[in-house]
Amino acid sequence: MFASASPKTMSSSPTRGTPPARPRPSSANQLEIATLPGNPDKIASLKDLTDSDLKVVLCDQTVPCGAAAQKALDASKLKLTPVSYEEDVKSALNKVVLKEADAALVYKTDVKAAGDKVEGVEFPESADAINGYPITLLKESKNTEAAKAFIALVQSAEG
Repeated sequence: MFASASPKTMSSSPTRGTPPARPRPSSANQLEIATLPGNPDKIASLKDLTDSDLKVVLCDQTVPCGAAAQKALDASKLKLTPVSYEEDVKSALNKVVLKEADAALVYKTDVKAAGDKVEGVEFPESADAINGYPITLLKESKNTEAAKAFIALVQSAEG
C-alpha cells in the first residue's frame, strides 16, 4: 500500500492503485500557528503574522504544509514575507522550538506532538487549507490481503 502526504503527491507517484482501490482519504490535518511558549508576542490571528517585527517561518510551497499555508494566506488575502522557507513541517516547527523564529504555520498534530515546547493558535482561515492524506493499494502488492487490512484499520475510528 502507499500513503501520501497530499493528493498532489499521490497523483505524481509513479505507482498506481489497483482497481477498484482508488486513493481514498485516510485522515486530514489542519494548520495552526506555532508560537513560543506562553505566546509572548500575543499572536491571535493569521493577520498578526504580517507584523514586520515578527520572525515567521513557512514550509516551502513545494511541500504540503507550504501549499496549505499559501492557500490559507490566499483565502485571507494576506501577504506574508517569512524569514525562511523550510523543507518540511518539522523544520519549520523546529525554528520556533529553537527560538530562531517567533512563529510558524504548521499542522495541529505537530503542535500537539511538540508539547510544551510551543503554543498553538488556531485561526479560521485554516479551514480553507485542510490537507487530506490519501492511501491506496499498490498494483504490485505482494500481500494484498494484509495491505487491505491495514488500509481498513487506518481508515477506521481506531486508526
